Amino acid sequence: MGRDEHRHSKGKNKRKLPQTPKNLKRDGIDVEFSSQLADEEDWKAVERAQAADLRAHSKMNKEER
Repeated sequence: MGRDEHRHSKGKNKRKLPQTPKNLKRDGIDVEFSSQLADEEDWKAVERAQAADLRAHSKMNKEER
């Protein structure tokens, strides 16, 4: 037996399983935001999203310099 015979994965499944199960994946449909129906939690979520956008854009601008 040579060294090369131990480096192959003959009996193993070569296909990788997806990281996210199908039942947890989203369909990609966006839901419109209605300011008349929004409660306090919705407004907090909007503020968090805007803050995250600012952080992401500021990082991109720093990398371009």
